[in-house]
Order: sequence, then C-alpha cells, then structure tokens
Amino acid sequence: MADLLSDLVERRHPESVEAYYQTLREVIQEFMLLALWRGKFFNQAAFYGGTALRLFYGLDRFSEDLDFTLLHKSSEFRFEPWFRSLERELSAQGLEVRIDEKEASSKASTDQIDSVESAFLSTNMRQALIEVGAAKRIYESQPMNRLIKIRFQADIDPAFGFESENKFLLEPLPFGVKVLTPASLFAGKFHALLERDWKHRVKGRDWYDFVFFVRKEIPVQLQYLDQKLKVHHERSAEIGYNSTVPLSAEIALSLLAQRISELDVEAAREEVYPFVSDTDQLSLWSREFFLEILNRVRFI
Repeated sequence: MADLLSDLVERRHPESVEAYYQTLREVIQEFMLLALWRGKFFNQAAFYGGTALRLFYGLDRFSEDLDFTLLHKSSEFRFEPWFRSLERELSAQGLEVRIDEKEASSKASTDQIDSVESAFLSTNMRQALIEVGAAKRIYESQPMNRLIKIRFQADIDPAFGFESENKFLLEPLPFGVKVLTPASLFAGKFHALLERDWKHRVKGRDWYDFVFFVRKEIPVQLQYLDQKLKVHHERSAEIGYNSTVPLSAEIALSLLAQRISELDVEAAREEVYPFVSDTDQLSLWSREFFLEILNRVRFI
C-alpha cells in the first residue's frame, strides 16, 4: 500500500463507492499537477478551469478535467514529453496508469472553444481501492474493468489578455502552479456561458460556477473576455455581438441576459447535480434567479 496516497484519500473520509471514486480522482489530479511541476510544465502553461477554481480558490463542487492554456501559441505542443513524469509519480503511489494522447483539434466540439491538445490518464478503479486500503465490500463491488479516467488538455492557440499568478499546494507535498487569476477565470467562464452550445448539451457546471464567482464578489476581467470573444464568437454573433466594436460591460451583460432567456434550467440542474454535495441550493435555479445574479456582476 502507498502510504501517502492512502493518507490523502482517508483524510477526506469517503464512505460510499462514489465518494471513493470522486476522492481518488481528486487526489490523482493533485499528483498529476505535482508531476507537471517537477517537469517544469508551468514554464509553458497556466492552469485554469473548474479544477483550478476548486483547488486554489475554494469552488465547492467536484471537477473532472485538468485544463491549461499555453503562455505562447504553439501548434507543435504535445503532452508526450510529460508522460514519463506522470507515470513515475503515480507508479510511486502503487497505481498503474495508461496515458493516451489525442491530437489537437480546432473547435471540434462544443466543449473545445479554442484549438486544444488533449490526453487521457486512466487507472483501474478496483486496484486503486485495494491500494488505498478500502474495505473489501467496497472494492469487490466494482467491476474489474471500471476506470478512473482524467482528461488533461491545453489550449495551444488561445486568446491572450489573461493574468496569472503563482499559487501553492501543500499536498501531496509543497509545490507551485501557475494559475489564472480569479478575474481571468471568471472571464473564461463568462465566455463559456456565451459560447458553449447548450442547445445540444447544457452544462450546468458553468452556471454553478457563475453563481460562485458572483457570490465571492470576483469581477470579470473585461479585456480578456473581449479577446476571447474576438477569437471565437460564432454563437454570440447570432444574438448581436459585433467583434468590430469594443466590448463594454453593458454589451457583455446584455449578451448573457439573452443566453439566460434561452436556458433550459432543468437540464442545467440535472447536469450539475452529481458534482455538488449540497444540492438544496439548486432548487433556487430559474431564469429569474440567474438574471438577478447577473445584476450583481462587476467588471475590471
């Protein structure tokens, strides 16, 4: 048994199978970030997205992926140089992992707004449970082929204008990560709310994060939002965005108000439900609720 891995899992006190699954995913994500830091990855990229928001700024929901943006555009970027570091870090904890790389695609799906280089790390759920000392009834309940799978991806042709800062995690051991600032993260989330194609797949996690940003009184970095929209604005253009006009706070708010008027609230609630511990707050969700939240958004 890997003592450090087991200790980090048990500190979170998982009891059910799904609690173990989410906990193992979170701890593995932290080991992955540690491996990338050892490999000097953050000299080239910064961390953003829901997992960055959870680990460094207190977002209270589970998150699946590790998202990065390059500091300089590079069509040649690949994750492969860091595969060995990732494998070594996790094998030291008794986990046998597989890493598969997916080549970069440009706007290939509704979740990929910029050109993205993706890879997937997976490990066997049952073996991981045994490694951390889970009860026999827990690991024997799992199919032999169930995987814990984590996607990590990087925008290789991103919009610029974001700001980043160096943050630190103390576990699994102290290390540093370059992370987008909260205001830049909110700009990225605001852009996702405008551009993600929810007619086919509503992402309630975006709306949960939207409420989190406003609740924490985090402003939107308007310049970065403007640059994001200039790079990719197909859906916002449908409701009146003009990329030749400088983006103002008033225009940004009106665009998101239009999106809220089209939101399938029930689908959003159902999508985010598995990722939230306290689900009572989701009963408040309605178009009127989100419009009220929108009135409290600030920009810098």
